[in-house]
Amino acid sequence: MAGRTPIDGIRDTLGTLAGQLKGPAGERVEEIVNELLGGRTPPPRPLAEVQAELDALVGLDTVKEQVRSLVAFLQVQASRKSHGLPEVATSQHLVFLGNPGTGKTTVARLLAEMYRAIGLLQRGHLVEVDRSGLVGQYVGATAIKTDRVIRRALDGVLFIDEAYALSPEDGRMDFGAEAVEVLLKRMEDHRHRLVVIVAGYPRLMEAFLASNPGLRSRFAREVTFPDYSVDELEAIFHGMLAQNEYLLEPDGEKALHRILAGLRTREDSGNARFARTLFEQAMSRQALRLSRDDTRDLEALDRDDVVTLTSADLREAADALGEGPGPEVTPLPWWRRW
Repeated sequence: MAGRTPIDGIRDTLGTLAGQLKGPAGERVEEIVNELLGGRTPPPRPLAEVQAELDALVGLDTVKEQVRSLVAFLQVQASRKSHGLPEVATSQHLVFLGNPGTGKTTVARLLAEMYRAIGLLQRGHLVEVDRSGLVGQYVGATAIKTDRVIRRALDGVLFIDEAYALSPEDGRMDFGAEAVEVLLKRMEDHRHRLVVIVAGYPRLMEAFLASNPGLRSRFAREVTFPDYSVDELEAIFHGMLAQNEYLLEPDGEKALHRILAGLRTREDSGNARFARTLFEQAMSRQALRLSRDDTRDLEALDRDDVVTLTSADLREAADALGEGPGPEVTPLPWWRRW
């Protein structure tokens, strides 16, 4: 979550005022706040451009297909309306199931843009929060915080990460349930101006949806984000190399494959976040290696020095992350394979 600025404090104060005003007056205050402090919304990108960005993401084939289906359905319903035919009323609120780092936030942002491109949402922005952004620490604070966040998200998408934290597994009573109740009411009040996406681990999200009778009916659609395969993680890593103009030495390719193939199985292992962190650590190890080389002057490095990551850089980066490369496997001779 990005750090807060003084402007955020002013926006929150005015948002609270808007929440205390009823009806059109409160909505008008909110519009003024967005115009003065939120900046003018840039023109929407063409739908084809946003869809091309979605298609360019590594993996996520089933997710892409479901997103295309959602958007196409809305386009067809809009066409039916233009012909004087009844629209089929369906909920646009979604559940994103998947481990951290599997692309949920990225897809939510692109989906918000697509909804704007087809006219479903006026602004098509994404407001991302977790439990701390919705739940207060004393009686009455939770409703104010949740209302404030919802007003910021109006005409766009509210993305609640780790939404299951609003309903603790141990069953203890806290203010999370109040946030859910406010959210459900506002989803109905602003059903034409707000899309809500709740996200988190599949197992925990199932318990969250069962914690309140109104949740399951509001979130009728689920999109499952699979963990990335080793080949997909390699493609993500190479994308970061190309974007930042780095290269791997030949032996580095083998080291990268062994590191990614040897990831310990856990809920956050098969994701892009590890690939990104590995890349950042490898850059740091490269810099440290160059600084310790007495034969090189850090102020006179050539291009090859500064763009090349070695297998040692990758191995040390993986060790620092607790994910050292697995043992190198030597293929058996052909006569031993029979």
